[in-house]
Amino acid sequence: MPAPSILITGCSSGIGYHAAGALKKRGYRVFTTVRKDNDLDRLLQQGLEVTKLDLNSSQSIEQCFAWVMQQSGGTLDALFNNGGYGQVGAVEDLSRDQLRQQFETNLFGWHELSCRVIAVMRKQGHGRIIQNSSGLGLFALPLRGAYTASKHALEGWSDTLRLEMAGTNIKISIIEPGPIDTPFRQNSLATLTETITNRHSVYSDRYDKMKQRLKVVGPAVPFTLPPEAVIKKLIHALESKHPRPRYRVTFPVIVLFQLKKWLSDSLFDRILLKAGQ
Repeated sequence: MPAPSILITGCSSGIGYHAAGALKKRGYRVFTTVRKDNDLDRLLQQGLEVTKLDLNSSQSIEQCFAWVMQQSGGTLDALFNNGGYGQVGAVEDLSRDQLRQQFETNLFGWHELSCRVIAVMRKQGHGRIIQNSSGLGLFALPLRGAYTASKHALEGWSDTLRLEMAGTNIKISIIEPGPIDTPFRQNSLATLTETITNRHSVYSDRYDKMKQRLKVVGPAVPFTLPPEAVIKKLIHALESKHPRPRYRVTFPVIVLFQLKKWLSDSLFDRILLKAGQ
């Protein structure tokens, strides 16, 4: 019996990189994607099957998918949508282009790739699609409006897809991590520095404080977990007969989700404002 196959996007570092290594050791045939040439070379040297993918480009998505189909013989057991980034900035400081760019990467690219994969999974009669969302797909924090909006949209898109796949053997799961020790913060710092240039913003002082926090090496907030915490949930979503619709990871996400159910909106807002300082 051939090894189960999975396509993982966003494998240059963090959750995607660790997932690729863990699943390869577990016996999966892992197809990985990166955006940059140096990451491509590094993963090739480590023995991974890898291709370039720019989620903002339909042509790149088409080329990536064609490569996977060629390598796999036209089948694919699972897709782990993971590639993306976090645009930092107050809603009123974001341009339309910046908001559009966030959605292009974090939602529209995932949609286009997933639709191609679904056609293959329907033909073969089975498949798993796992979405790496965020705790910010469940609630909001200040100065993270673009990223939060993209993840809320992803949650709704994935819920709809799960309902539409009812009666098929194609299972849809969402993973909702909280603070995970990955380069995500460093990438957010670079995005903040490059895109938020309005020094007359009423949030200028908060941006300066955020930059200092994003520069911290290693866990910057309590209850931060290593990427392996997400991998455990990913494996369950891939291998369980009855995968869960959602997997919440880290103590803050679990607690805040419960508080959102119990508290009034105004009281919950006070907690989020404090958490987002």
